[in-house]
Amino acid sequence: MLLDEIGPERALPVHAAMDQFAVCAGELRVGGEPLSRLAARVGQTPFYAYDRALLRTRVQQVRAVLPKSVKLHYAMKANPMPALVGLMAGLVDGIDVASAGELKVALDAGANPQEVSFAGPGKREAELRQAVAARVLINVESFREVVALQAIGSELGLRARVAVRVNPDFELKGSGMKMGGGPKPFGVDVEQIPALLDNIGRAGLDFEGFHLFAGSQNLRADAICEAQQKSFELALRLAQAAPAPVRLLNLGGGFGIPYFPGEQRLDLAPIGDNLARLAQRAGSELPGAALVIELGRYLVGEAGVYVARIVDRKISRGQVYLVADGGLHHHLSASGNFGQVIRKNYPVTIGNKADARSTETASVVGPLCTPLDLLADRMTLAVAQVGDLVVVFQSGAYGASASPQGFLGHPPCLEVLV
Repeated sequence: MLLDEIGPERALPVHAAMDQFAVCAGELRVGGEPLSRLAARVGQTPFYAYDRALLRTRVQQVRAVLPKSVKLHYAMKANPMPALVGLMAGLVDGIDVASAGELKVALDAGANPQEVSFAGPGKREAELRQAVAARVLINVESFREVVALQAIGSELGLRARVAVRVNPDFELKGSGMKMGGGPKPFGVDVEQIPALLDNIGRAGLDFEGFHLFAGSQNLRADAICEAQQKSFELALRLAQAAPAPVRLLNLGGGFGIPYFPGEQRLDLAPIGDNLARLAQRAGSELPGAALVIELGRYLVGEAGVYVARIVDRKISRGQVYLVADGGLHHHLSASGNFGQVIRKNYPVTIGNKADARSTETASVVGPLCTPLDLLADRMTLAVAQVGDLVVVFQSGAYGASASPQGFLGHPPCLEVLV
């Protein structure tokens, strides 16, 4: 009997809070496809799969709470897969890139250069030249960049479009990675901004506004609202020294997704209400300025899974090890080696036995010759055998592109958009 003939899908929770994917006849469905059939379609394991419907739904959820005047940008460092960027370019208002390589992907995907911004603390002169020629907005992060952009603009006969990335004197409380406050390689310290703005004016650059990004991976709506309010107030003060009226204020993002037991999904409603108040203030206090929210992980993280196949089952002194054909070289963050101080398990399931009643405590390891190659440490999983499919949820962001795929010479993984 075909799976499609078994009956309607059941939205079974295959892991705490991992209810975005349906289960039918015991198999996880991604993009409407049963996992085993999807694996056959891809042609190999391991692979990443990103669900188009979930990506669209997440953008719609954010749009539903954002004031219409607030622009939504996708920070493509979270996932630069070209097909995914192409989809996102048609759903959001702009794309934020962090290298010339990402810039090419964004432009190839059809992103409007007017709504593309380029950030990064170490932009090479060649990258700056590409950005000026493409007429995208450059987030200036040093005095050196001002000098370089003036020379490049003269060479190309173009005025570089710039915003100033500010290293604020506060941070996003409770964020996974703090991107502002204290000494940071990102942006320019707020105390130095007036001098930088003066240099921008004298260099004849086309000043458009400010970019503030205080932190990432935050599940506290109150902390995000506080950071947005402080960023807005700071921009008001800095605008007094600007060489031209502020036309854009990028308030960053920081919206997190749940990875670990006990974590809950972010409540968007208070953030939407807060942004509505700020947008109303901007209408009178920063007339003509567009507010921008820049999201990466939040838009794509929950729409992706990493899938590997079990190639061996071993028992060592009573502990079950499921050896998979993929591991930290493809999914560094799930192994706990991408920013975790204390390793915690990502949500994991046996994807072709997603509603199995027979379970055991097992560890999922990869094929690499290192004890760091660990995808699940003593988790309760369906009893699995060679050939079964291991699924790591919350894998749509900082997966393939953030992992050392050349490590130990194993094959790279594939990525598909379904």
